[in-house]
Amino acid sequence: MSPLYDEIIMDHIRHARHYRRLDAPSARGDALNAMCGDRLELELLLEGGVLREVGFQCECCGVAMASASMMCEQICGKTAAEALAARDAFIDRVQRGGLEPPEGGSPDQRAVLHLLRASPSRRGCALLGWSALAAALQVAPGEPPADLAPQHPGS
Repeated sequence: MSPLYDEIIMDHIRHARHYRRLDAPSARGDALNAMCGDRLELELLLEGGVLREVGFQCECCGVAMASASMMCEQICGKTAAEALAARDAFIDRVQRGGLEPPEGGSPDQRAVLHLLRASPSRRGCALLGWSALAAALQVAPGEPPADLAPQHPGS
């Protein structure tokens, strides 16, 4: 096992949480890491602005899979606004190089940030799921969602 991949990362790779398709998603977002070709599709079931179910599928590296698995665990059951706040906080921490986990951060978050401190070139991989979340909610980084109602063709 690579010293970069601790037991927490390996557990999320071997047993990715929410790695599935949803029966009837109300939102879907795709993300691509152009540097390596990783692709990730995120599906959400939104009910009253709350992410009731989250699922993802990917053709990606272990870092992207583990980070997406952790993200899904973090955002499921949260409001869209809370999920986007978590996304913004993670992106800010990763892009500004503040890779020390926040006070009281989860073991999952500490594991990803430790990996990124050791291998900064993997930042795009760790952000892939969060990019798919923004696409699913149709927002740009740092912006609130314009409308979280399910989109129905022809309406």
